Amino acid sequence: MHKFDELMNAFVDKTQKEEGVMFYGFTSHGNEVYCREGYINAHALLHHIDNVSELLDEASKIAEITRLEVHGSEADITHLREPLAHLKPDFYTFKEGFIR
Repeated sequence: MHKFDELMNAFVDKTQKEEGVMFYGFTSHGNEVYCREGYINAHALLHHIDNVSELLDEASKIAEITRLEVHGSEADITHLREPLAHLKPDFYTFKEGFIR
């Protein structure tokens, strides 16, 4: 966990400089870590993944992604399906509600 704690700090530092990020942060329970993040659109999410790709590679050496959810408009999800396929996310299409 100590090594992953260092990586979390690095992820946050890199992500803080990105445009299009609405929120980004980590929580943990025991040895499980949850990253909750939001972007203004698919383009911003893809930019983020490109920006942190080296950190993702490092993290994959000491941890595994057990669940990845992508929530968004049909247009954004359509744009994300192919580039994120290797991560095997579950896609959820926004149906009703609001964002402040």
